[in-house]
Amino acid sequence: MKLYKNILRVILFLLAVALAYGIWYAWRAFPIISGYGAKSMASAVFLQHRNPEDVLKEELNFFPITKGTYTIHPEDSSVTGSVWGFAKRKAIYRTGLGCTLVNDLSEAEIRNQHFNLPAIPAQNRDTAWPYGDKLSDSLPPNMDTKALQLAIDSAMQMPSKKGGPAYTRAFLVVYDGKIVGERYAPGFNKNTVQIGWSMTKSLTSAVIGVLVKAGRLNPNAPAPVPEWQHTDKEKIRLKDLLQQSSGLDYTENFGGPSEATNMLFKRGNMGAFMAELPLKYEPGTVFSYSSGNANLLGRIIRQTVGDSIYPAFPYKALFHKINMYSLVLEPDASGTYVSSSYSYATARDFARFGLLYYNNGVWNGEQLLPVNWVKETVQPAAANKQQRYGYQFWLNGQDDKDPTIRWFPDAPADMFFADGYGGQNIFIIPSKKLIVVRLGVRTVDENKYLKEVIAAIKN
Repeated sequence: MKLYKNILRVILFLLAVALAYGIWYAWRAFPIISGYGAKSMASAVFLQHRNPEDVLKEELNFFPITKGTYTIHPEDSSVTGSVWGFAKRKAIYRTGLGCTLVNDLSEAEIRNQHFNLPAIPAQNRDTAWPYGDKLSDSLPPNMDTKALQLAIDSAMQMPSKKGGPAYTRAFLVVYDGKIVGERYAPGFNKNTVQIGWSMTKSLTSAVIGVLVKAGRLNPNAPAPVPEWQHTDKEKIRLKDLLQQSSGLDYTENFGGPSEATNMLFKRGNMGAFMAELPLKYEPGTVFSYSSGNANLLGRIIRQTVGDSIYPAFPYKALFHKINMYSLVLEPDASGTYVSSSYSYATARDFARFGLLYYNNGVWNGEQLLPVNWVKETVQPAAANKQQRYGYQFWLNGQDDKDPTIRWFPDAPADMFFADGYGGQNIFIIPSKKLIVVRLGVRTVDENKYLKEVIAAIKN
């Protein structure tokens, strides 16, 4: 009898521990599930004008996001997410700003924020791309048209790396400054804005470049973060943030609660959240890919130009100058653009951004970025042993298993690219005069489609 009672006590204790852990984990994880789903649904419905059922089937059809319930409120352009009725999170849509999760500030405070956004200039779409949307009827003589179309067909139909549909929405090829191939999935076209996810980091780097050119920022100087003065973090340079070598104690893990998911889905001021994290490594010595570093860069941009100028600054100083008029940068609750993740633009506009870097920061005869900015961008970070990362752009460095071959073995060594979750990509290949844009939901075999596109050019 005594043995039975002891066993029962152990069982009850273990059940209590399991229950406590479950409650603790749910308390941390449920708001992330609710927030991710509400934000994704809101942007898809109110910014992209998509069918909610398609969003549930494609973007939100994975565990644990499927455990959430997402309710659309057309009357105030918002979406509420919850998990079994708990951990409700709301994302609100505002014209010109896309969607924002309500965190830390009240919904009324966020809706009352004023953003002095620039008007989109009148456009002559009959002007030749990239300054308009008119495409050339002729292709270069060294282009194997049939091979290119087969390569695009293959890319559009390619399954995801994990099996199942990849939902590729757009595939676009630019050769020698001209669009030579373009394809869209049903329901999407050249006017559809699509999420860039972490390609937003590369956009942010470009805006930093504009400020460097103006003499307002210096990559080699300490990052201008007020909270870091007179602390061990004042040694972190702007360059360390650009090269993902800040040394901050941060983990980029989206599989559960982490600094990354807490920042994106639980915090109203993402840059301030990052500024408070402790230092784990000596700055510049350890490469650690971090969305948080990019959000610090976004906060630095805001503090450098000032609150009144900031909302319009990225557009007026850079993106509208390169005819990137579809771009929408979504802010966090504090009003700072989520510089790590939340940009929307058409495939053609993402290609325009790639073309800016292909042309060494020059657009229509104007040097928008510092003369050496692209050269510095493609220099591998000293802390990145695989030589895969520069200034918020990825490089074609070493393979994971074999350092004697490139990461993308069938692409040239000079290729660099903006990369986002789910396989959003702008590949820039100067030696082949190529820019390749792919937008979708899940990653595919990028090396395969790059190989096929490159093979369509006969040098």
